[in-house]
Amino acid sequence: MSMIDRLYSTYIMTNCNNVVFYIGVSGSLVSRVWKHKKRIYSNFFTARYNLNKLVWYENFDNPRDAIVCEKRLKSWRRDWKIDLVKKENSEFVDLSYDWYEVDGFEREGDSESSSE
Repeated sequence: MSMIDRLYSTYIMTNCNNVVFYIGVSGSLVSRVWKHKKRIYSNFFTARYNLNKLVWYENFDNPRDAIVCEKRLKSWRRDWKIDLVKKENSEFVDLSYDWYEVDGFEREGDSESSSE
């Protein structure tokens, strides 16, 4: 890995009905997914279509490899993307569900954040 042990991720987000997909790449997957879930950028595709479930991701040591993977997946047919997700996540569960409680972020679905 690099000197700072940074991982680059290609990922797939979807909505609660698994109808719309978004494929992205990030150098900080935990932060990026949190931004999607919180609709930090309200005019972005993921906010407009309520894509708040992380259903697949792959980590890379090199950002170029993550970008190549992203471009490859974006060129795939929809059924190929669904098959890819189903291989590792057959129920399309949100792989990031418990990330934020542990890392000090409010977990999706929690109605109140702790201020104590």
